Amino acid sequence: MPAAASLSGGQGLRIDRRGVWYFDGRPFARKEMVCLLASRLRRSESGGYEVHLPCDPAPLPVEVEDVPFLAVEVFRSGSGQDQVLSFRTNIDRIVTLDAAHPLFTVPDPETGDPIPYVRLEDGVSARVSRPVYYELAALGEARTHDGKEEFGLWSSRRFFVLGGTD
Repeated sequence: MPAAASLSGGQGLRIDRRGVWYFDGRPFARKEMVCLLASRLRRSESGGYEVHLPCDPAPLPVEVEDVPFLAVEVFRSGSGQDQVLSFRTNIDRIVTLDAAHPLFTVPDPETGDPIPYVRLEDGVSARVSRPVYYELAALGEARTHDGKEEFGLWSSRRFFVLGGTD
């Protein structure tokens, strides 16, 4: 049975907050299948997520609890303003923190604490995992910009804010 036929019924595809992919309520057992589907994941016109398979004319909707991916590892080269940071996602995609792939934060709805994300392609983002966030915090520095204290880090000659120092 083609992959598209086996994915078209039932509860469908879902990605939980930890980046685990499910089909019909069961987690995928093979990372290779997740990586294949992830390579075809796009944002829909309505802002949701969908997988576009070449053998299926209609995209498959994907329920996503937060964002589809996690940044699970960070790599560093250089230092100061010349520092370059790259992330590995849970699907082994590598993305360099730069103007096209910025770091941004969103307040946690329960605590108000900033949750960091990195923008990937096609309007898709990855949430920075807690261990990687701690690594970034260790690399960060405080600075004053426009009279305001902020904490962040350099990558690709750009400063990315992790949060204020209040």
